[in-house]
Amino acid sequence: MTEPIILASGSDVRATLLRNAGVSFDIAVPRIDEDSVRRALFAEDASPRDIADALAEMKAQKVAGKHPSALVIGCDQILASGRDILAKPVDPSDALAQLKSLRGKKHQLLSAAVIYQGSKPLWRHVGTVRLHMRDASDSYLSDYVDRNWDSIRHSVGSYKLEEEGVRLFTRIEGDYFNVLGLPLLELLSYLSLRGTLPS
Repeated sequence: MTEPIILASGSDVRATLLRNAGVSFDIAVPRIDEDSVRRALFAEDASPRDIADALAEMKAQKVAGKHPSALVIGCDQILASGRDILAKPVDPSDALAQLKSLRGKKHQLLSAAVIYQGSKPLWRHVGTVRLHMRDASDSYLSDYVDRNWDSIRHSVGSYKLEEEGVRLFTRIEGDYFNVLGLPLLELLSYLSLRGTLPS
């Protein structure tokens, strides 16, 4: 019998990626104060990569404790710009401030996934994408936020590359699935090698 898979994330995009790849899974969203954990790890000088990995593991571990036989996938995405880490915007003015801080510069998106079963982590991966944002005008950025707020309010960095946000960039280096918040190719490879998915 195939091991059950649980996605420990409320992200519609992650769920759609897995569904489109033909993966059968359930969803269980863990209750974690991500902002407090992120701030604590940042204060301890943890790297953005380690913060993304720790949050993904924490989510997987929490759900796996309630579903010990399942393979539980925890995920997290961090945007790192120099020493700054950006989270989801709290309101449109915060979104505009984030975009202004990123324009004309390079930043990184780190997408972490960890699989737990019972009390044990089985697999982990952090994918990195480097993005070069063009030097857009204040008026364009303001109009962009006004037009897209409902869509970008749940996105770190206040943009979505799969939508109008692609116009903000001049260059993107890395796997597109990592931009969307899930190292999908690596995850599917692990599940196939394990025999959880037919190969």
